[in-house]
Amino acid sequence: MAKKDLNLEDGKPVLAGHSANTNPENGHSVHGSAVRQVLAAVVAQLGTLNTGMAFGFSAIAVPQLQEPNSNIPIGKGSSEESWIASMSSIGTPIGCLISGYMMDVLGRKRSLIITEIPALLGWILIACATDVRMIYAGRFFVGLGSGMVGAPARVYTGEVTQPHLRGMLTAFASIGVSTGVLIEYFLGSVLTWNVCAAISGILPLAALLLMFFFPETPSYLISRSRPEKAREALQQVRGSTYNINQEMETLINFSNERDVKRPKGFREIIRALLKPNAIKPFTLLFLYFLIYQWSGTNVITFYAVEIFNDSGATINKYLAAVILGIIRLISTIAACILCRKSGRRPLTMVSSIGCGLSMVGLGGYMWLKSYWTANNLPFVATWIPVLCIFSYTIACTLGFLVIPWIMIGEVYPVQVRGIIGGLTTMAAHSFIFTVVKTYPYLTSILTTHGTFIFYGCISLFGTIYFYLCLPETKDKTLQEIEDYFSGRNNNLRTRNIDNNKPKVLQVKKGQILP
Repeated sequence: MAKKDLNLEDGKPVLAGHSANTNPENGHSVHGSAVRQVLAAVVAQLGTLNTGMAFGFSAIAVPQLQEPNSNIPIGKGSSEESWIASMSSIGTPIGCLISGYMMDVLGRKRSLIITEIPALLGWILIACATDVRMIYAGRFFVGLGSGMVGAPARVYTGEVTQPHLRGMLTAFASIGVSTGVLIEYFLGSVLTWNVCAAISGILPLAALLLMFFFPETPSYLISRSRPEKAREALQQVRGSTYNINQEMETLINFSNERDVKRPKGFREIIRALLKPNAIKPFTLLFLYFLIYQWSGTNVITFYAVEIFNDSGATINKYLAAVILGIIRLISTIAACILCRKSGRRPLTMVSSIGCGLSMVGLGGYMWLKSYWTANNLPFVATWIPVLCIFSYTIACTLGFLVIPWIMIGEVYPVQVRGIIGGLTTMAAHSFIFTVVKTYPYLTSILTTHGTFIFYGCISLFGTIYFYLCLPETKDKTLQEIEDYFSGRNNNLRTRNIDNNKPKVLQVKKGQILP
């Protein structure tokens, strides 16, 4: 792609996403249209609601299928129970891997459209299920769609939004997941599991149709040597009152200087994936997701009704699950707001410490419950396990459920962002499968209270890793982040939009590259 000569306003180059520093006398806005960027982000991440529904479905379906009058009966603690809960997590990593390659070959927009097809098929299979095998198949396809949508939704959002909005808007995916969980918990408290599945199928259909009205991302179009299309797309997501010249100039220059071209052939792809600017952030997020998932996050989500029932709490288990879904959604919204103000590191530390203490507290109470049961003693303070579960959800949502997913759209180089983003989400959902599938076996080996204490210890241990290794990417441009992981710049430099003064962001105490 030939380098284009564009004149910079006032002779000052501006970083991508900070082109809002145009001269106000020319009538252009300081920032691009927030409304357009929000709409693009919401539609791109609408499919993440399906992920939340997939997570929440087993929590309401399994107890209903265990009822004596169930038309597809399954036993409590049976292999069918664990397979229904975990089957979607088998399809999800496969979807992540497919979407990563598809996103770089077909583009972000087309990938987002295609991802909704297996999700729609899966819900139809579950709604029409006459035996447990159809539920397995439906759960697999729903999980496949969930995996396929994760990386494209976040990468699309990261590439069409400006830095001051990027973190919050990328976090919409986490709001979508939490909303989907709440919807499924609520539907399951008033409707049968197959009707819930039928209603859930409306969502991927709507996401598929709406995506046709939005453009491909400018970064992808430039990487495919289509600068004019990129200009049109950028204008569409920034609005007519925004001067796109400086942002276009920066995107084109960055493409030329960094040779941002899609690798051709298996060897080139492997070589690009093994470069420091790809392997370092991948290692960072791989370990982040490993710690986050093994803190027990999705055990609570997938087995919510059963855990409330086993904890000794006297509250109605379905009502408790709905309240849990509401708390999760409110906390996710709060996290999206906080991630713009507080940054990635503080929220992660809140999650790792809060989740660890809550899980240890829940495990400790359940140990007391087993002692009281064995000695025919009355239960005391039955509100404690409810408080621990709710506290865990709040702490987990404020950081773990938002921050690593935001960082997928931030930390990877554009030439392999799709592939390595897919690999990252594949690893994340592989951890979900292992945690959800092994939960019944761990409870039989370590006991229920021992399992929760084990999850809590992992989360507390993760605090040390996050303190030492997690960098702060808040308010950094994608180019600055890539330079940081490449070792081209040890200090991340950005521009303060409010006063137009350069600000040097040093690596914080105890913070090192992964």
